[in-house]
Amino acid sequence: MARDYYQALGVPRGASEDEVKRAFRKLAREYHPDLNPGDKDAERKFKEINEANEVLSDADKRAKYDRYGENWQHADRVQDTGGFSGGNFGAGGGYGGHVRYDFDLSDFGDLLSDPTDLFAASRRRAQARARRSRKPDIPVSVTLEEAFSGATRQVAITTDSGERKRIEVAIPRGMDDGARIHISLPDGADIFFKVQTLPHPRFTREGDNLIADLALPFEDVALGGEAEFRSLKGRIMVTIPPNSAAGRRIRIAGHGMPLRRAPDAYGDLYIILKPEPPANLTDDERAILEEFRRLRVNNGKRRE
Repeated sequence: MARDYYQALGVPRGASEDEVKRAFRKLAREYHPDLNPGDKDAERKFKEINEANEVLSDADKRAKYDRYGENWQHADRVQDTGGFSGGNFGAGGGYGGHVRYDFDLSDFGDLLSDPTDLFAASRRRAQARARRSRKPDIPVSVTLEEAFSGATRQVAITTDSGERKRIEVAIPRGMDDGARIHISLPDGADIFFKVQTLPHPRFTREGDNLIADLALPFEDVALGGEAEFRSLKGRIMVTIPPNSAAGRRIRIAGHGMPLRRAPDAYGDLYIILKPEPPANLTDDERAILEEFRRLRVNNGKRRE
C-alpha cells in the first residue's frame, strides 16, 4: 500500500474535493483490473487509490486522517484517552484499516468513461437483490383488544430456499390498521407483515382515538346524570350533562389507543349519546308524558 493517501492519488494536502475526484478517476482508468488482467502491481495500485479515495472524498474521514494519520479510524478512542503516545502525525502519514471492495465484471459497461460507476453498479446490484428477496406483505389479523394490548402470532411462511416454517410475529401495542411489521430472517430475507384490525362491535377507531355509542333512556339525556361505560381500560362512569342532544360527543381523556411514540400515553375516547324512546309504558307513565307534552305546548316550546 502507498505510504500516504495524498501520495497515492498524487494530490497536495490542500487539494479540493473536485481535485481528489479527478485524480482518482484518472488513476482508476489507468490501473483498473479489467484493463490490466493478471497484473498484480496494477491490482495493488488500484486498491491503494480506491482506499485513498474512500477516505479523502469523505470530509469527516479526511479530517480524522489529517489529524491522526494511520490511526484515524481510532480517532474517537484517541479523543477519549488524550491522544496516542509517540507524538503527533507528521507529513509522512500512513494507512488505516483495510477497505473491502467487491467488483463484478459484468457491471463494468461504461466504467471506462467514468470509473465511479463501479460503486453505483455495486449499489444497484444490492438494490436488485433486495427487490428479488422482497415478498408480498403477509396479512395478520388482530382484534381491537389485541391492538390495544399487543399480541403475538404464529405465522407460516416459505423461505427463499423453499423451506416451510412457522415464525412468531410480535404485534406491538397501538398498531393501527395497515401498519407494517418487518422481520429479517437468518438467511437475510426480509418479511413484511401488514396488520389488519378486525371490526369491533362497540368501538370505531380514528387514529389514536376511539369512538363509541352510548344508548341511554331519553330522560337521562334530558335530565343529566351518570352512566356506566366499559372502555378498553375498564369500567368508567360517564357524566351526562343536562339538556344533552342526541349525537352529543363526550370526551373521555386517556381512554383511547396507546400511543406508539409515547408508551405511557393514550388517545381519547369519544362517547356519542343515543337517547332511546321509552317502551312498554304503564298508564301512569303515559299520563305523565301526556302532561309533559301539554306543558311544552303551553310554554310555547312546541306546537299542538
